[in-house]
Amino acid sequence: MSATRWLYELQEIDLELERKREALKQVEERLGKDEALAQARTALAEDKERVAELERTQRAAEWEVDDLGAKISPLEEKLYGGSVRNPKELLSMEQELESLKAQRREREDQLLDIMEDVELARKQFRAKSAEVGELEQEWRRDQERLMQEQEQLRSDLAALEQGREPVLAQIDSISFELYQALRQEKQGLAVAKVKQGRCQGCRIILPMSKLQRPKVGQEPVRCSNCGRILYLE
Repeated sequence: MSATRWLYELQEIDLELERKREALKQVEERLGKDEALAQARTALAEDKERVAELERTQRAAEWEVDDLGAKISPLEEKLYGGSVRNPKELLSMEQELESLKAQRREREDQLLDIMEDVELARKQFRAKSAEVGELEQEWRRDQERLMQEQEQLRSDLAALEQGREPVLAQIDSISFELYQALRQEKQGLAVAKVKQGRCQGCRIILPMSKLQRPKVGQEPVRCSNCGRILYLE
């Protein structure tokens, strides 16, 4: 196998290593992350607190209605029981009774509105709680899939690293240094295939002398335009 063939094989391995490492980095960045789930849990906690606050408001309104009822009952007994006969006092009691009843009606109307708000808030909380449950299940499935991907990528990387060693052993130090320098300079593509007389790195048509030398020579032949090492199958 020619020197350029080994260099091309090395480049294929190195490119795949880069792809796998980047994929592994992305997977590991996502492992343990639960921003969407955390936001949903926060929103659910806020809804739960809203339900609790409305329930406290409902209880306070119920107590107020009961308190008004507790004031109305003895007043009605006293007013209609016949124990009070003074017209002025009776009028005053009637006015007080009507005022208390008006207050109770107002509070009862308010209580009905609060009860509707409580029921709506409870319904929203139950719906959001179900959504959070689904998100939690989806997150767990996603984490399990990511862990499997992580394990596979690590296995793939180990295999690539192992396969790289015998290829590297076939390349002389001067060619490898050139390869490394070009990889850094050419965004990872140090070796370019030649297809239909063109360098696939820069697409320029190559002179015949360039086309023949990579076939027979052992020293790397470089494209006169982009400087990449030419590889002709």
